[in-house]
Amino acid sequence: MKEICGLIKKDLLNLSSYKISLLVMLVCVFAIGSAGEEMWRYIPIVMTTMLGMIALSTFSYDELAKSDEYVLSLPVNKKEIVLEKYILVISMALIGGIIGFIITPIFTNILNNVRPENNIHIDYNSLIFTTMGGIFGISLILAIQIPSIYKWGAEKGRIQMFILFFIIILLALGIAYIVTNLGININEEAINSFFQRFGILIVVCLLILMYYISYRISYKIFRNKGN
Repeated sequence: MKEICGLIKKDLLNLSSYKISLLVMLVCVFAIGSAGEEMWRYIPIVMTTMLGMIALSTFSYDELAKSDEYVLSLPVNKKEIVLEKYILVISMALIGGIIGFIITPIFTNILNNVRPENNIHIDYNSLIFTTMGGIFGISLILAIQIPSIYKWGAEKGRIQMFILFFIIILLALGIAYIVTNLGININEEAINSFFQRFGILIVVCLLILMYYISYRISYKIFRNKGN
């Protein structure tokens, strides 16, 4: 565990250059939240996406500096190197969701005091599900992209991810189009009730499963590389 903590510290030091960028992004998040009464729900999603993607940039730093070759000369094995990346990425995504969830009511209260004629009312149940949805969405992207980066490198891995993301959007739009045109009735109340009871448990179980599968694939790819 000491070795993993050292690797995390190394990546966090590399990410320290993002301090100014994070401040600029935070201002952009507040601008999005103040754009309309319903825009506040996107703050946790934006924060989760920002921090998750920033964590991925550590792969680019390592690739540019060829740090894996150096790290492997230390008392660290390949399993610990891959595991550290997953711990960092998962932690950053979760921290982004938590920060987004916390700052949303703080930000909306400030806005309500500044412009009392246009109060923003937060539905906390909706905020919880939006936050969980944002964490799940970015986690799905990260769980797919990390093995791609290990396989093709940081640059090509991003290209592969954009292609996959585009395919996912097309599939989602296609399913929505089919459902709409076939006149399939969906009981939204029953779905909402089900997710209110089991939504968090389902998301947690899916996240664990996704990251476990992703980690096994990444470790297998990295183990077979001739570093």
